[in-house]
Amino acid sequence: MTKANNRLGLVFFPAFDWALSASHPEREERLLYTQDQIFEEGIQDIDGITFYNPGVASEKDIARVHFAVPDVASQLTQSHFIAVGGAIRAFQAVMEKEVDKSFALIRPPGHHAHRVVYGDRGFCVVNVEAVALERIRQDYGDLRVAIVDTDAHHGDGTQDIYWNDKDTLFISFHQDGRSLYPGTGSMEEFGGPAAYGYNINIPLPPGTGEEGFLYILDNVVMPILEDFKPDIIINSAGQDNHYSDPLTNMNFTAQGYAILNERLNPDMAVLEGGYSIEGALPYINLGIILAMAGLDYSHVFEPDYDAERLHQDAAITAHIEHLAQEIYTLWKHKEELAAEHFKNKKEVTRERQIYYDTAGTMEHQVQTFTLCEHCSVVNTIDSKNDKRAHIFAITLPRKACQECIAKAYAMYAGLSKRAYTHIYLQDRPKDEYLSK
Repeated sequence: MTKANNRLGLVFFPAFDWALSASHPEREERLLYTQDQIFEEGIQDIDGITFYNPGVASEKDIARVHFAVPDVASQLTQSHFIAVGGAIRAFQAVMEKEVDKSFALIRPPGHHAHRVVYGDRGFCVVNVEAVALERIRQDYGDLRVAIVDTDAHHGDGTQDIYWNDKDTLFISFHQDGRSLYPGTGSMEEFGGPAAYGYNINIPLPPGTGEEGFLYILDNVVMPILEDFKPDIIINSAGQDNHYSDPLTNMNFTAQGYAILNERLNPDMAVLEGGYSIEGALPYINLGIILAMAGLDYSHVFEPDYDAERLHQDAAITAHIEHLAQEIYTLWKHKEELAAEHFKNKKEVTRERQIYYDTAGTMEHQVQTFTLCEHCSVVNTIDSKNDKRAHIFAITLPRKACQECIAKAYAMYAGLSKRAYTHIYLQDRPKDEYLSK
């Protein structure tokens, strides 16, 4: 019997009862073809690979990360609670040392879900990785974590959630937002006042292939991870950089994804996007599973794989090499850049328009960070949408000082429902979540 070199836990949840529509690319077949492929390859018979059933996340798990309007229960379906529960179970298996690594092959995806949730955007309602990670931090203590997002679409929701968290390094390499939804993810999006430089965006040109992705991995991502020294690495494993994906314009391959996974060496992976349901996902997922298990993946190729056709253009190669140097230089000088960027500031605000493409809702949001010498600052969000919701939300970070805690509770007590439809307080130190 074949034996895995790394003990690997797998969680499958195809969400049979959830789809945006019967013909939408985000539907249950995304995982059913993969399931058929891995059983056909005999993955279930490999010694050291264990399959786990998903659990069910609680409303408190969601409230730890999101301000769901009007509340968690009204925004999430049972499938969302189970998908998040699947990621939590996968993460727990690693933390409890039942396995060395884990891969949650679940849907619906989540990396476009911001802290405020008015509905579905980019096929996402709840940020699966973030909710699972914050549950793990609650159960196992503070962790220094790197999230590496390999989806073709910028992980704008994960960026939003960890914008001001220096303990969570977020790295996203994606198709340039000037050519793809959600239109964000430029190098200039570098983090909040307490975590400037810990949000790394690598916008890649359309047509980037295996050579480009692996160059970025070796010359930007791995050196930054070596500097950061995370306790755990999470791969937000989007697979829509594939050359056959119908929604994107990239040229990555199943072999490339497997090589990337082997070199990145994540502790946990969570499936995100990927919509070439038959031609790509079964092969990519198989390659990732074998790579995570420490097994040979050299035989994993798509039926229509053609190396010559997928060769990366020289102009793209030159652009990526320049981009890599520029981004790594920014990382190395992040402290000096932060000192200059926030010099003499006591408060930092950012104002944004966020469109919920599936829900058809437009949000106008003003986020305020009040700087503090002792902690990573109280954060408030004043948010309105075009459906008459108007919320005010306060977040106390995990390591908030006593002075900021007192200020946050005084602010919450002083806010009136006459001015807002909903008022929220996230108290991470106490793990308590209030609303009125």
